[in-house]
Amino acid sequence: MESTSSRQRAGLVLAGLLSATSIPSMLTPTPDGEAGPPYGVLVLGTVLGVIGLVAVVLAWRGNRGALRVAAGTLIINLLTALPAFFVDVPVWIKLAVGLSVLVTVTAVVLMFSGARRPVAVLD
Repeated sequence: MESTSSRQRAGLVLAGLLSATSIPSMLTPTPDGEAGPPYGVLVLGTVLGVIGLVAVVLAWRGNRGALRVAAGTLIINLLTALPAFFVDVPVWIKLAVGLSVLVTVTAVVLMFSGARRPVAVLD
């Protein structure tokens, strides 16, 4: 197994935080008459959060397959949040989704950034 670089560990920390924050989503359903995600999306977010958190732990220990699973759960969770940009919801929700998009992209990029290796320069 290959060890993770500090950049990959930073991405895994972000991925772990994103996964952990999505776990309780199904415990707070959208009240009737208010704009928000359907309950099925909230359940999916919880399931993806649990899978993502387990994958982050395994990836931290060097499992490359788990790294891909963690990234996949983040991306699918992100895709379920994107409709917030196209419906009439409060601005703070759109800002929160925008922030989560930035953090998710950052986490995935960092998770797949390998260790920097010196490159030989030929004269």
